[in-house]
Amino acid sequence: MATGATLGIREHHGVMRAIWKGAVTFGLVNVPVKLYSATEDHDVGLHQVHDTDGGRIRYQRRCEVCGKVVDFGHIAKAYDDGERTVVLTPDDLDALPVERSREIDVVEFVPRDQIDPIMYEHAYYLEPDSKSVKSYRLLVRTLEESDRVAVVSFSLRQRTRLAALRVRGDVLLLQVLRWDDEVREPEFPSLDETPRITAKELEMASALVASFESDFEPEKFTDEYQVQLRTLIDAKLEHGDAVDTAATFGEEPDEEKEDGAEVIDLMEVLRRSVERSRGSGSGTSNGGSSDDGAEKSSTSRRSPAKKTPAKTSAAKTSAAKKPASSGASGTKDSGSASKAPVKKTTARATATKATSGSAKKTPAKKTG
Repeated sequence: MATGATLGIREHHGVMRAIWKGAVTFGLVNVPVKLYSATEDHDVGLHQVHDTDGGRIRYQRRCEVCGKVVDFGHIAKAYDDGERTVVLTPDDLDALPVERSREIDVVEFVPRDQIDPIMYEHAYYLEPDSKSVKSYRLLVRTLEESDRVAVVSFSLRQRTRLAALRVRGDVLLLQVLRWDDEVREPEFPSLDETPRITAKELEMASALVASFESDFEPEKFTDEYQVQLRTLIDAKLEHGDAVDTAATFGEEPDEEKEDGAEVIDLMEVLRRSVERSRGSGSGTSNGGSSDDGAEKSSTSRRSPAKKTPAKTSAAKTSAAKKPASSGASGTKDSGSASKAPVKKTTARATATKATSGSAKKTPAKKTG
């Protein structure tokens, strides 16, 4: 269940405003659309202040030649090749032919699994921008039944963009793609080594994966940092700077963990991980209690048996050390000593049951 703080973060959606208008074109088909941002930032808004007096920190766009603060409307872009500077005004950039285009041109239709997720960037919703939505619905049905995505090109905010056009629900979604040369190739020397992975290790790892299998439900995940940040802000609004953060979050000191520890026994780590994952969803605690109880009970029952031989042995050793002046006397002492521990054991067992018989056997203690 989502907390109040979570709802406070998620329930802030404003009115969606179109940021671009144009048309999706494939063949002779033309679908007028409006472009809307499909995502938004849910982070708590913070600004910078001077820590001593709380004054806001302001940044100024100041010209290094004349020293004046320049209004945003008088700021142009420029390219410097090291010797010369070429100034490009907003009018210059808007005059580029590709920037004036208002078409989302379908280049090809490809299987969705051929696009690596690393290519995906920002997402935009497309809304039909005409009285008739038939052409829009036709494109939606075409993409659904073909199980393909349309690779398109268009211009937005002074950039030519490549994108994937697909269906989400019953709405067209435009997902901007990175260009091929914008994706880095990983080069890690540490991966040049190929360690041997045993069949047992792979089996245990697969079992661990199976124990975590589930259907992805994004609504059950929460941005814990933003929730805790909102909790901290509310606490400081209520209690001031003297707020106890540990009490606010119910924290307990964490034991220091050694970073970068090497895994000594991978099989043991996998085995324990599988057992922990399986046990977290079952009644392991009850079973553990029963086992512990049985073990304690068994130990309790065995205790008298262990003590009796020990005392008997001690008594015999004591008797053996006595002078052998009288064989009969020595025999009696040994006999009484060997019987004494039995009586003590009986007395203790009877005392545990809280009966009156233990009081009658008290003299047996004097014998030892």
